[in-house]
Amino acid sequence: MNLHLIISGVVQGVGYRQWLRRRALAAGLTGWARNRADGTVEAVLSGQSEAVETLVGEAMRGPSGARVDGIDRREDRSLRSDGAGADFVILPTL
Repeated sequence: MNLHLIISGVVQGVGYRQWLRRRALAAGLTGWARNRADGTVEAVLSGQSEAVETLVGEAMRGPSGARVDGIDRREDRSLRSDGAGADFVILPTL
């Protein structure tokens, strides 16, 4: 499963991307995360459906200090975790 996420709320400046990376790697997922200029975090999660869905549920809570208002999600078989390979990477802000 390849899932593209836009996470909104207080998700920048609270360690959200690093938290997401640690959780993704622990779940055996690949992909990437980056801050966006509009204050959201964008991410792609790739891996087994159950692990992806579990992490999306955890992402609604996020790390301490974060306040997640919502997650827009889109599944797309054509999505790739470009730049990630067999890892989960933090990309530069877009």
